[in-house]
Amino acid sequence: MSSLPEHFEEFAEARRNGFLQVKKLKDSGAKIVGTFCQYTPAEIMDAAGLYQVGLCGKSAAPIPAAETRLPSNLCPLIKASYGHALEDSCPYAYFSDMVMGETTCDGKKKMYEMLGEIKPMYVIHLPNVPDKRRSLKPWTMEVRAFKENIEAFFGVEITDEALREAIKWGNKERIQAARIYELGKLDPPAITGMQMRHVLDGEQYMFDKQSRYDHVEEILNRCEEDRLQGRGPYQLDEHPLRILISGAGLGGTEDKTIGVIEELGAAVVCYEGCSGISSRRRLIEESDTKDPIECIAEKYLEVPCAVMSPNDRRMEQVRDTIIEWKIDGVVHVNLHSCHPFGIESQRIAKVCAGMDIPFLRIETDFYPNDAGQIRTRIEAFLELLEDNRITRKESENHE
Repeated sequence: MSSLPEHFEEFAEARRNGFLQVKKLKDSGAKIVGTFCQYTPAEIMDAAGLYQVGLCGKSAAPIPAAETRLPSNLCPLIKASYGHALEDSCPYAYFSDMVMGETTCDGKKKMYEMLGEIKPMYVIHLPNVPDKRRSLKPWTMEVRAFKENIEAFFGVEITDEALREAIKWGNKERIQAARIYELGKLDPPAITGMQMRHVLDGEQYMFDKQSRYDHVEEILNRCEEDRLQGRGPYQLDEHPLRILISGAGLGGTEDKTIGVIEELGAAVVCYEGCSGISSRRRLIEESDTKDPIECIAEKYLEVPCAVMSPNDRRMEQVRDTIIEWKIDGVVHVNLHSCHPFGIESQRIAKVCAGMDIPFLRIETDFYPNDAGQIRTRIEAFLELLEDNRITRKESENHE
């Protein structure tokens, strides 16, 4: 496998230097909202003329500070997010005029109360039942309340026309993001799993929308061209094992999970979860007559987060992705004390068992202590997948 191409490094560089861009925006008078989750109604902030930035929460460094106020057995993502704000060690939180949170778990919900003592905070309360009949009306009211709060806090008016334009742009970006994953559907893939992460993570620190879109589009076109010319991450006659990554909160764990999988010769071809392929494909209805807030609420109600119960839609998406991406094995990465996703991994394991797809569950945090153990388990898992592949080929030959 080739080393990370130079043009992918641009996205890593964008994340590293993003704080300089945020400072420039702040100095120019721009208004900035820090966000944590896919549940954030991005179209409302876009329609208000605000800039959005993903907040830090992927490093072990601020966790000791957070543990002076938070329980030590809390999810590391929650502790890291709070610790950064507490220490002023996350420039994105520092320069944010407002921080937007969402109630995806009780730990986050209570941490936001404390975070609100440090930064202006707005928490959007999520429904727990993925049933439009029972949840859509109160959820639409919650989304509308968020819009009204943004208007009052920033002194702006968010018109229906601006919302409809923001919806169109958001859909355009979702279609593009889905294309990133679809490059992994090719055999061999035109992109690695780590490269996908570099693009999807780094692009949120490119704040000019059109420039960001054009840059990503150029990269995707070059990936397709490089593959056809034999310059992609895999040679055209290579057929690496195809891995689906399941779970949430991957930031801070990539090197010892995704990076090791690909270092050992397998290919991470798609991701499942809140920011997986299904969320990218599911667009917001574009209507000139329907209330745009209702259109936005309908889409975000379908985010397959583990906060939903029952979460049958996520199980269907896992099944569909395994089939469409021709997955050889599923690796579920879960953060310590992330109970909703941890419990739900049991159901995903059952889905995989029913499809005769090997499943590996990894529970970890942002510290490097378990890296060796994780590598050993991944090595054994990939050996199992390779043995399965050989057995299948022998069976096909005998037929």
